Amino acid sequence: MRLIPMNRILLAAALLLAIPVGIPALAQGFKDTSMLRAPAGSQVAIYDFEDLECPACSHAFPIVHAAVEKYKIPLLRHDFPLRMHVWSFDAAVIARYIQDKISPQAAEEYRGAVFANQISIASKEDLNAFTQKYFQSHGRVMPFVIDPNGLFAAEVHADQTLGERVGLTKTPTIFIVTHKGFVEVNDVTQLYAMLDNAIAENPAPAAAKPKTTAHK
Repeated sequence: MRLIPMNRILLAAALLLAIPVGIPALAQGFKDTSMLRAPAGSQVAIYDFEDLECPACSHAFPIVHAAVEKYKIPLLRHDFPLRMHVWSFDAAVIARYIQDKISPQAAEEYRGAVFANQISIASKEDLNAFTQKYFQSHGRVMPFVIDPNGLFAAEVHADQTLGERVGLTKTPTIFIVTHKGFVEVNDVTQLYAMLDNAIAENPAPAAAKPKTTAHK
């Protein structure tokens, strides 16, 4: 049997102690996580990287949105269309068009509709037909060219680059973020319990009491 030198054992122990408390060991596999922090003015938020062609993202979408509404916390959603998927990038570009030209709420509704109809969308042609019907059902005309200048495609590419920088390998990848760090939600059914813990550990600062002026 080969004996391990004591200095290596001590080094391994020191490295384990250096892992931040509250961040699971799985989270250590990510690369650059410097952006995974709650935005200013919020103690807790959700970071969500999604792919509109991903069945698991379809399952997580209503759960994440219900949690955001329940806890009144920000959702920082990013598009991460996987390269193996045929039409997810185009769907993300369309959602960005709707967000910019119509409204963010309309874009969320479109994303939800795409997720709900994933099984009937097998190609870019199917996506185009679905989107045309979606626009018509909302009293709008789908433009012949959605992104003539490539602006919305550039936004989706920027999200992809961000995801690659973090080191993502799957969708959805969901993080609960605070000012102290982050934790990955590997099981979306545990989202509420994990949010309860994060909020308990990161309470909102107490409101300052108004100063009283003594009467002379």
